Order: sequence, then structure tokens, then C-alpha cells
Amino acid sequence: MRVRRARGLAGARGARGTVVVIDVLRAFTTAAYACASGARAIELVGTPEEGFARKVAEASLVLVGEVGGRPIAGFEHGNSPERMQQLELVGKTLVLRSSSGVQGALVALASCEALFLGSLVSAAATERAVRALGHEVTLVAMGAGGSEIGLDGPEDDACAELMAARLEGRPFEWAALERLVRSSPAARAALDPAETWISPGDLELALAVDRFDFALRAGLEGGRLVARPARPA
Repeated sequence: MRVRRARGLAGARGARGTVVVIDVLRAFTTAAYACASGARAIELVGTPEEGFARKVAEASLVLVGEVGGRPIAGFEHGNSPERMQQLELVGKTLVLRSSSGVQGALVALASCEALFLGSLVSAAATERAVRALGHEVTLVAMGAGGSEIGLDGPEDDACAELMAARLEGRPFEWAALERLVRSSPAARAALDPAETWISPGDLELALAVDRFDFALRAGLEGGRLVARPARPA
């Protein structure tokens, strides 16, 4: 299997084959914990306004997300895996807006053959799903902000390296990768009592490698990008 590595929106735009867009802190970790709490689907939207419009159209939808890391006024919940773990979401569909991972997934959709939302907590299941498809795979580490440049997301690079090493059958040192995650700006913010938009719980839940047995596969449904949990054989 050919494994490519890419970063940020530019990398997502050029991604080919099976694409895994990675956002560890926190969007796709949040999505995974939401599904573990019973959510049946995650709809991805690029702006808060799209989220509000979807809520008007379908009142049962649950709005989750952030702008600049911080909760969106009028959304039910912020972008927090810790919060998702506390909720009862059985049968619910979430609408997720984030500044980085969601933007990358929306961009990657145009050129990929298959699309997955990547995080440490679903890494092994995602690897199995990717292998089963048998295509080349592009691992896109989104970094912070989903910007063309100025990436500062070593946590996403660490996840990409973990997945690449296992897909290629080469050794890796998890302790070193964990240090990358814990040294990231987002991780430092999680441990700063002055910061309220991210919590120590978010960080620790994000580091629970291979916690879930499902991947999050995304595709168009009725013109909307929707991710659902998929359990590979």
C-alpha cells in the first residue's frame, strides 16, 4: 500500500485515493466520542450559519462546534470530547462545525475516492478500513486553524506517523509520539487553568489510542457531507 503524507488545507486539496483527514485536538476525537455515546451520524458544515440553517430545517439536530476553538453562541455544545462522553446521544444526528478538521474534510471530498475522519482514538479501526479498500492512502494532518500555512498541530502529525508506521509495517515509538501530542499548543492550553475552551479531560480522552472499534467514514448524503461509524471486518 502506498502511503502519502500531507498537511493542512493545501494538503487536503491535493489528497488522492483514500484520504484520512486527521484532527486529534479536537474535532474528530469529539466526533468519535459522540458516536460512542450513541450518535448515529455527524453532519459536517463549514460555517456556524450553515449549522443554524440546518437546525431550523430539522429541530432534532444537535449543534456542536467552535470558532477559533471557542464554543459558538447558540450551539448546544462546544467542540469537546469530554462533553460528548457525558451526553446521551442515542439515535441523534450531530451537526459539527470546526475551524480545522471539518474544513479539511470538506476540501478533501472533491478529489478523494474514500474519506475518513482520523484521530488517535479510532486509529486502528481506520487503518483496517483503509487496508480493506486497497487504494493508496493520503494521511492529512490538519494542524491548527485549517490554514494554508502556519500549521502548529504536532498532535495531528503524531497521529499521522502512528497510522503510517502501522500501515507500512515499520516500527514506531509511541512514547515519543505521545510527547509530541502533549507538547502541542492545544495540549498546553488544555492544562492552563486560565483557558476555558479546552480541558484536561479533552486532552486525556484524545490520547486514548485505539479506544474505539469503529472508523468514521464520510460521504455525501443528499448533498451534505455526513460521517457514520463503520466497523471494519
